[in-house]
Amino acid sequence: MSRQIFYADAIKEALSLEMKRDKDVYIFGEDIGQYGGVFGVTMGLIDEFGPERVRSTPLSEGAILGEAVGSAVYGMRPVPEIQFGDFISVCMSMIVDLMGSYHYRIGTSLPLTIRIPSGGMLGIGNFHSNCWENWFCHVPGLKVVAPSTAYDAKGLLTASIRDNNPVLYFEQKRLYRMIKDEVPQEEYEVPIGKANVVQEGDDLTLISYGNMMTTAREAVKILEQKKVNVELIDLRTLHPLDTDCFLNSVKKTHRAIVLHEARKISGIGGEVSSIIQEEAFDDLAAPVVRIGSMHTPVPMHPILEKAYLPNVKEVVDTADRLMRY
Repeated sequence: MSRQIFYADAIKEALSLEMKRDKDVYIFGEDIGQYGGVFGVTMGLIDEFGPERVRSTPLSEGAILGEAVGSAVYGMRPVPEIQFGDFISVCMSMIVDLMGSYHYRIGTSLPLTIRIPSGGMLGIGNFHSNCWENWFCHVPGLKVVAPSTAYDAKGLLTASIRDNNPVLYFEQKRLYRMIKDEVPQEEYEVPIGKANVVQEGDDLTLISYGNMMTTAREAVKILEQKKVNVELIDLRTLHPLDTDCFLNSVKKTHRAIVLHEARKISGIGGEVSSIIQEEAFDDLAAPVVRIGSMHTPVPMHPILEKAYLPNVKEVVDTADRLMRY
């Protein structure tokens, strides 16, 4: 049975179901206990599972992920939260040096999932709005996911917790109470490493993920009115990439746009476009175009942040240009 629930509630439901299913799953992070987290995502879980399995921590991201590594080594399945994704830079060594290479060095699994509230579009400035997911796609041994729907938020978190590798789960703050969709009450998994063809089309492939999927959907509606038939792909997993999905699409449509909220320079769009150029160059009728945020700190003022971010008009204008190429 399914019903419509918010993106944030889908995350909470996945946590609850996995903690009921597996006593080794526990959650911890700054203010996630009695307070329920700064976004209320874990509200009530401490009453359901107690303070040993739902624990607020000191303000130390390095300590939080240090505990996660230690408990995973000893067979637990920790799900730590980094309160804002921007703070992940404090614990890079823990993620890059220890987690990423653990299986390569030791030969045993390291099952942990880091919940990382990510992204901006909320007018809360440079210390609380960045998108750093592309950093971790460069690190061997890590998996990186970024759901854009409530259905995927629940299914990808379930799959991440059950995975025997470190998974960085970039959940989108802006979407917490913004989007609802049909989500089954029972447990299910959305496979890591599988993109989703949201809408089929023949003229152009639009590839995105996370927050920018809302922008992409709006652009697709406008382009439909212009008789441009867009194939819309939600990557969902950023590493490992589902290359077959977008390559097959581009070989059909012959044009591609890669859209993300992260800054355009060195974003995941560069990797996706390079793969398309290397594997489907002869099928292209126009250059692959990347659209991302400006290469500046995230502005605090809403008007400046709006200018900093990609927008629907930019996507539509780019599509028009590619169709005329």
